[in-house]
Amino acid sequence: MSEERPHWKWWVKPLGFVVLLAAGVVLLRLTVFQKSPVPVTVYRVDTGQVEDTVVNSRAGTVQSRRRAGMSPGIPGLVTRIAVEKGSRVRRGDVLLELDDSEHRARVELAERSLEVAKAGAEQARFEAEQAERLSQRARSLAEAEVVSETTLEVETTRALTTEAASVAAQARVGEAAAALEVARATLAKATMTAPFDGVVLDVTTEVGEWISPAPPGVFIPPVIDLIDPVTLYVSAPIDEAEVARLRVGSPVRMTLDAFRGRSFAGALTYASSFVETREDQNRTMRVEAEFAETTLPANLVPGLSADLEIILDVRTNVIRIPSYALLEGNKVLLLEEGLLVERAVEIGLRNWSFTEVTAGLTPRAPVVVSLDRPEVVAGARAMITGEVEP
Repeated sequence: MSEERPHWKWWVKPLGFVVLLAAGVVLLRLTVFQKSPVPVTVYRVDTGQVEDTVVNSRAGTVQSRRRAGMSPGIPGLVTRIAVEKGSRVRRGDVLLELDDSEHRARVELAERSLEVAKAGAEQARFEAEQAERLSQRARSLAEAEVVSETTLEVETTRALTTEAASVAAQARVGEAAAALEVARATLAKATMTAPFDGVVLDVTTEVGEWISPAPPGVFIPPVIDLIDPVTLYVSAPIDEAEVARLRVGSPVRMTLDAFRGRSFAGALTYASSFVETREDQNRTMRVEAEFAETTLPANLVPGLSADLEIILDVRTNVIRIPSYALLEGNKVLLLEEGLLVERAVEIGLRNWSFTEVTAGLTPRAPVVVSLDRPEVVAGARAMITGEVEP
């Protein structure tokens, strides 16, 4: 008689099969079907300098403190142009000359008139002196009762008349001298000279062309445009939200599209006393900053666009991260043991480049900066595929 097998052993083999199947599924999920780690770029937290800055809301413009749009003070025919676009000139250098033959003739005529006036004054002086002597003699004779009172009155009147004529003649000398100065001043206007050291931006006339100064109320473009390249500054608008933080004298960093990769040091020299309201949605205040360098590149000229970065505060040797690595709510993503972990941090100074971290991070911690993909989220598996330098 055969031994009867226990009734519960019939399901041992199926159970073992199920266990093996479950283990296989888990193994497959952990190996073949597991999602690949998300590739991320990180920044190793370091220490360095962080600045609190204010930047312009729209592009600024390079301008010059001294710029002269020049035309002759008198009408005339252009006989010589001594400069061209780009010419560097010194104060007093000749820029342009007009035909001055008529004005020279007027100066010569005024000189002759002055000579005539001086000669007339000299003659009048002699006559006045002679009349005064005769008057004194007549007075002495009248006191001795040699001549009559009538004769004394005649001589006295003649002395007074000649003295007045002498005074009038001397006044005519002054008048002639003034006329000569006017003629010389007019002659000087036929030659345009540089009022300061500078660079010629434009020349808009030609030899042989007749030019005239602008009459009152009518604008006529200047014939020579001159600027002083040493007195350059940048004028730019700052958003009204930053107005209360600005301080004249603050250091400034200036960048220009024409000089990529280079910045120019300077200082904030002016802040407007009012906010411009021409655009209700974008109210700004005008500020100016001067270059610290006294010798600027020759091609750094007025009209170039420029940006200002006004430095309000600086902290050195502080823990910092790139500003674009900061998430909403002052949080960052860290890579810890292959997983992305969200961590809250406390921040201090901040600008477009770096943000100071006062608590929550330690040096060399890997902060994720490649945040532009939806799969880069807390809890995801990740691996470092690149690092950014400070």
